[in-house]
Amino acid sequence: MKYIYGPVKSRRLGLSLGLSLAPYKICNFDCVYCQLGKTDYLTGERKEYLKIEEVLAELKSWLNNNIQEAGNLSYITISGLGEPTLNIKIGQLILEIKQITKVPVAVITNASLLNDTCVRQELLGADLLLPSLDTVDPEVFRQIDRPQQGIRIDDIINGLLNFRNEFSGKIWLEVMLVRGVNDDLAQIKKLKVVIDRINPDKIQLNSPIRATSQQNILPADNKKLQKIKEILGDKCEII
Repeated sequence: MKYIYGPVKSRRLGLSLGLSLAPYKICNFDCVYCQLGKTDYLTGERKEYLKIEEVLAELKSWLNNNIQEAGNLSYITISGLGEPTLNIKIGQLILEIKQITKVPVAVITNASLLNDTCVRQELLGADLLLPSLDTVDPEVFRQIDRPQQGIRIDDIINGLLNFRNEFSGKIWLEVMLVRGVNDDLAQIKKLKVVIDRINPDKIQLNSPIRATSQQNILPADNKKLQKIKEILGDKCEII
């Protein structure tokens, strides 16, 4: 398969069939914790990086040839090897997936383009959005997510707030915690203020446990994770 991976048993999503909408490591972030490695092509340009018709044809073939396994899927998840919202046809793909299967559609995104009205409109057809928000501090944001020049954390926050008001599906917000970078409790309390405004259905704490794009990137310790979970409240879970 060229565009499909899995199904995989995901800690976040159960049995998930993944779709990739961008070639390997085309992204507008170069996160220090990325398990796929360093971003090859740091860009914010939106275009049809992979042909949606080909992705959809491969998905139809898989569904037709794996009927029993398809019936057990929890989600068809749009994520893959790069930032999926960079593909300008993501909205069309979501709508066409909904026409051929009843399996819910999830989208994993770094949330960088949610301040774009067109991107938010394209994502409204999904059932579940899993955006990231690792910090609300601009300097820490640059340090951990290493975004393309011009991307501001305040714009990402505004995009998340607007999307929450427009979206009828669920939002599970991921916070990736790196030891000594964004796990300071004073920072977490500032993050909580923003998260409370966004009002996601879940907050999912994560920490890198596999090889990362930058060396010496360590997970937050378990006691710190538990304390952060308490600060962020009842909607928060450690994954």
